[in-house]
Amino acid sequence: MVSLPLELRRQWIKPDREYSIRRQCKLADISRSGFYYKPEAESDENLALMRLIDEQYLRQPDYGSPRMTDWLRTQGHQVNHKRVERLMQMMSLQAITPGPHTSVPNPEHPVFPYLLKGVAIEQKNQVWSADITYIPMQRGFLYLVAVIDWWSRFVLAWELSNSMDSSFCVDALNKALRISTPEVFNTDQGAQFTSREFTGVLQSKGIAISMDGKGRAIDNVFIERLWWTVKYEDIYPRAYCEGIELYHGLTCYLRYYNEERGHSSLDKRTPADVYRGNLNVH
Repeated sequence: MVSLPLELRRQWIKPDREYSIRRQCKLADISRSGFYYKPEAESDENLALMRLIDEQYLRQPDYGSPRMTDWLRTQGHQVNHKRVERLMQMMSLQAITPGPHTSVPNPEHPVFPYLLKGVAIEQKNQVWSADITYIPMQRGFLYLVAVIDWWSRFVLAWELSNSMDSSFCVDALNKALRISTPEVFNTDQGAQFTSREFTGVLQSKGIAISMDGKGRAIDNVFIERLWWTVKYEDIYPRAYCEGIELYHGLTCYLRYYNEERGHSSLDKRTPADVYRGNLNVH
């Protein structure tokens, strides 16, 4: 069961209500700084560019900002590299191939080694992974984080946020840990996942922490495929207007993804069948 995301809980708080802002924030389980945070709005033109960048990146994840700039120009958009680089950085997108990248780890956060090279994934809860993706809406955008079990492709938890702080990632992690505990947890080196708040939860549970090298690793392909599926089967066709509509739509779609949508890699079984039944897959 997924609780309401931060973005929706923030909308509950009204200055003219009987309770103080401090009390309302406590009841909604958000910090006061989280309530007062207002992301800078992007222009309609930039939002349209971000939608195009997102679609092209799903087709060509090897595109960094220089190649993405060239591609946008072929589509008739007069953009410069710095603008595209800023938008891709905001969207947390970088090329999967080695080379210069637009997003870098926080230098103050520890980075853990990659533990999964050559490791065969043979059972549920052996490896979990988390990642963040940009979700376009008709008015603005949000970020989606998900925790997935590598063996079964089961989505254990997810959260939405309008900012890239670590809190919504920690919320998703804690929800997943109410279901079970993995042996290894794998992420990229993004500041949200290297934060003391996120790694501290894993260390407190005795979970081995694995982190990809710089750039998006091929080994994280399961969650990358999830993003492709969610966007092409739900986000793009439905073109959600706002956060509340997006939340309810994702709730329905991810339930369908887990419970009803058979996967060819799972012998046409659903992720829920494999995860809950520990069924063999080939």
